[in-house]
Amino acid sequence: MLRAVVIYAGLLLALRLFGKREVGQFTLYDLVFVLLVANALQPAMTGPDTSLTGGLVLTAALVGMNFLVGKLDNMPRFHRLFTPAPAVIVKDGKYLPDVMKREGVDQEEVEMSMREHGVVDLKEVQLAVLEPDGTISIVPTTSSITRTKHRIRYHHRAG
Repeated sequence: MLRAVVIYAGLLLALRLFGKREVGQFTLYDLVFVLLVANALQPAMTGPDTSLTGGLVLTAALVGMNFLVGKLDNMPRFHRLFTPAPAVIVKDGKYLPDVMKREGVDQEEVEMSMREHGVVDLKEVQLAVLEPDGTISIVPTTSSITRTKHRIRYHHRAG
């Protein structure tokens, strides 16, 4: 039990020192990091007593690597490698079915995003864009429609 607490405290401290993102702001790199940490630290919590040091070293290495990749992501060439371009899925009140199929978005998801943005009818949508972070942005044809603070996150993008 003590090893699990030490590993937890070490990981929490490392994340606090190197990252300020919230769960809703996770990047692809953060997801890979979480999966690797979960797999790498399990033996440190349940394995032989000597694995505690190894777990803390792994934590430092993975957090440091994730921090470095986050810094590299600020470089446009690196960023473009792993970040998809925004995709227009509705234009001038009409669905773009080929783009929606390619991106794995269905009409129900677009309609849910429209409602969240206060748009009732598809004809009121000048533009709907699937953003790189998975949200769907709606640009209404009129400026009288206000956007809510809640963001719709699209969750099953086609690979």
